[in-house]
This record gives sequence, C-alpha cells and structure tokens, in this order.
Amino acid sequence: MTEGAAAEDARAADKDADSPRREKSTIREYTEAILIALFLALFVRAFIVQAFKIPSGSMENTLLVGDHILVSKFIYWFRDIERGDVIVFRFPQDERRDFIKRVVGLPGDVVLVREKRVYVNCKTPGALDRCAPLEEPYAVFKDPDGVAAGPPSERTPFRVPKGSYLVLGDNRNNSQDSRFWGFLKAGDQLGHFRLRFSDYVWDLPFPCGLWRSACWDSKIRGSAFLIYWSWNHEAGSVRWVRIGSGID
Repeated sequence: MTEGAAAEDARAADKDADSPRREKSTIREYTEAILIALFLALFVRAFIVQAFKIPSGSMENTLLVGDHILVSKFIYWFRDIERGDVIVFRFPQDERRDFIKRVVGLPGDVVLVREKRVYVNCKTPGALDRCAPLEEPYAVFKDPDGVAAGPPSERTPFRVPKGSYLVLGDNRNNSQDSRFWGFLKAGDQLGHFRLRFSDYVWDLPFPCGLWRSACWDSKIRGSAFLIYWSWNHEAGSVRWVRIGSGID
C-alpha cells in the first residue's frame, strides 16, 4: 500500500469516527432549541400575553362571537384596575371557566344599577332625575330573549367591598355578570419575596402565575387589549375589518 493510500484510509476512518459525534451534537441542538422554545411559550403565556376566544354575545358590540383576543397578563403589575377595563377572570362560581366583562364599580364605590343603567357615587341616589348615569358609549341593549331582568338589589345602592369589583357585560340584556352572582373578588395580583441583608430589607414583588403556592389564587387573568382574529360563524367568513382592532 502506498503512503497516499494509507493517508486517505486514515482520513476516512477519522471521518467515520466524527460522524456519530456530529449526529449526537445535532440531536442535542434540536433538543435544546425545543426546550427553550417550550420554556419561552410557557413563560409568555403565564406572565406576558394569553389568547382567548369569545364564545358568547355578552360583550357585544365591543366583542363579537368568534373574536380571538389577546390579554395582557402583566399590565396590573404596574397599575391598578381602572373603571372601563375589559378583563378576563375565573368565574367565581366555577373557576374552570373564564369570563370576560367590563369593570364598572371599583372598591369603595357606591353603585346603583337600575334599568340596566349604572349610577356611581351618586350624591342623591334616591332622586335619579338629579343624578346622571355613568357614561357608557359601549353599552348596548339587545337580544330581549336573553338575560333581561336584574336582581332585586337594583332598588337600593350598595358599596363595592374592598378588594372587589362590580363587572358587567356591555350587552346588558344578555350577560351573566355581577348583577346575578355578586362582586368579583380580585385580591392582589402580586406575590412578595422578602430579601434581608444586614439592616436592609427589600420587598420584591413577583407576578402570581407559576408560583401560585407563594401567593393567593388570583381570579383575574389580565386585561383584554387586541383582537388578532375574528371569524363570523353565521356567514362562514373572516371579519377582516376587526383584525388588529384595540379593545376599549
């Protein structure tokens, strides 16, 4: 055998030895990429944004059946819940279900709901002719065959308890909301981790989500802010004009 042939055989042997290593390295890279992508997807869903689909007409005309929306999971890390926010939350009577409603009454508000109109902090609740109802350009009154009658408590004003909210559907004639099952008890949106070093103490907040055992079971999932897809089931077509619309 010539020296050239021997050298070529040696190179072929080295190439065969490297082949399993390269294959193993490729499998490892794919595995790492999949694990990282899975982690990022879980992180985004738990802390940043979550998608939901609208199944009923309780929020018409703000949200229609077949709308697919994005919900911000982190907005309430930086600010309190405000009147007018459209929020997704666990239904208090069955936490396996998610509801979406609009916040109308805040903690401490004195609220009167009469004939589906909302009066907030009215100084003369007994004389509604001298008290203007809450401005709600988003509210509609349709589907008379739906939920039309309010509870008996409509006749007297009530105070929203601390840590709770009055939430209503925009379609007042077809919405199961606080008028029927009471206040939404929200509580804190953040847990707290206390770090102590010498005489210094830092109270570090973190979002409730993956660490549910470290903080109370938050009912509120987040604030709806965008329609990213909309399908009209009756017409069997896409509502192109709604895609990309903000939720006010």
